[in-house]
Amino acid sequence: MRWRGRVYSYIRSEIDRGAKLHFSLIDPEKVSDIGELHKILKMVIDAGTDALLIGGSLQVFSEDVTSIVKLVDDYNKPSILFPGSIAGLSPYADAILFISLLNSDDPYFIVGAQVYAAPLVKRFKLEVLPTGYIIVSDWPSSVSIMGRARPIPLKKPEIGAAYALAARYMGMRFVYLEAGSGAPNAIPPSFVKVVKSCIDDTILIVGGGIRDSEVARDLTKAGADIIVTGTIIEENVDKALNIIRSIKRF
Repeated sequence: MRWRGRVYSYIRSEIDRGAKLHFSLIDPEKVSDIGELHKILKMVIDAGTDALLIGGSLQVFSEDVTSIVKLVDDYNKPSILFPGSIAGLSPYADAILFISLLNSDDPYFIVGAQVYAAPLVKRFKLEVLPTGYIIVSDWPSSVSIMGRARPIPLKKPEIGAAYALAARYMGMRFVYLEAGSGAPNAIPPSFVKVVKSCIDDTILIVGGGIRDSEVARDLTKAGADIIVTGTIIEENVDKALNIIRSIKRF
């Protein structure tokens, strides 16, 4: 909890000085070997990752999330909750992406879950990072299924821009374009460019389907402020490290 209250200012200051950031996503559902996770965390942090996201699309036990958060606390990087449900909360994290899934067809994922979570977030004294979450995909990802979302097609960036602009006007500090965990392709840079052009200094996060450093670089050039990778860390940590280093050389 050493970063609590300083996470947004840290992110904002890094972006304001021209840096591009990388967040490593750790899904508690997929952690089976704590010793191996320790090794991976050390590698991604040494490569330059800027923060550690903890969470996933499926329901997880809060104690599983807490165990990962406590592990992350051994490293001098912010721990940020990325909850798929209210079960993804933990009082030990530094901050939380307080997400509204804007293109869900179910009001529960737009505001209902957030109402249930808000008293706990206040009780836990988590630093809140208000985030408009937008699913952009041509395939049925876990997050679109679980969140009952109507994904924005990859060839419709103007719709993505409208959602992102709405998030900005509602006062959200972050917009997160999500292709989905394990997506076959990343969101096109052309899509990212259109969205970023509409939201000024609102911080733009892009994740899903990013498997090599060239794609990551293209997305940062298009306007992504933060790149998130998760699946590639699990599947091929060397590729993940190359992605991180390429972003940090931007």
